[in-house]
Amino acid sequence: MLGRQLVVVSDSHIGAASREDDEALIAFFERVPTLGDSLLVNGDLFDFWFSYRRVIPRAGFVAAAALAMLARKLPVVLTGGNHDRWGGTFWPTDAGIRFAPHEIAFDLGETRVVALHGDGVAEEHRSARVLHRVTRHPATATLFGWLHPDLGFWLVDKMSRRLADSTRDGAVLDRAQVRQRRWAANRMAADPSIGTLIMSHTHRADTLEVEPGRRYLNPGAWIGARQYAVVTPTQVSLAADR
Repeated sequence: MLGRQLVVVSDSHIGAASREDDEALIAFFERVPTLGDSLLVNGDLFDFWFSYRRVIPRAGFVAAAALAMLARKLPVVLTGGNHDRWGGTFWPTDAGIRFAPHEIAFDLGETRVVALHGDGVAEEHRSARVLHRVTRHPATATLFGWLHPDLGFWLVDKMSRRLADSTRDGAVLDRAQVRQRRWAANRMAADPSIGTLIMSHTHRADTLEVEPGRRYLNPGAWIGARQYAVVTPTQVSLAADR
């Protein structure tokens, strides 16, 4: 069991976000113990992350160190997103953080929580669905691991925008929000043990009571809007760091 007041943040995209957003996120991590008793980072913490056996991305060092320090004070859980699910053993072994590349489940008080980033659920374009499958395939990580880190990171810099459906079209995002809600409701109907289902990815803050006492949450995005959420066994609250 993690605790009874979970702070949730996602989609900060360190490496592509502004310096101000990155610095605000580090300050936010320092304030997490005043907001709750555990933290979930629900994917795309970084615009790119890959854990080689001896190397991690330089752009992510400060945030990784801040999370490792926070994990000494309270439980920290991390899920992978389409930009950063190649976490390997770094997070649990070196940072003391529970990590799952795709989906994770845990208890918050008496409530069962399931969290996943949400890529592959709401994409409208076929190319995004194909890339979703590619980033999840074990062979992709194996092949990338053979590259020299400088070459690998250079290639990612060139293709970062293609790692997901990055449209800013409001109508497209509205449809994605509806699809994500529908998927969450279907998943919770199929698994009555889930009390709270958390997804991110669309950068759209959203919450829905699927049925009494059972909730779906999208905390929104840190990048640009600095959004987050606080979840208890009985309540979901959306917030923004201003």
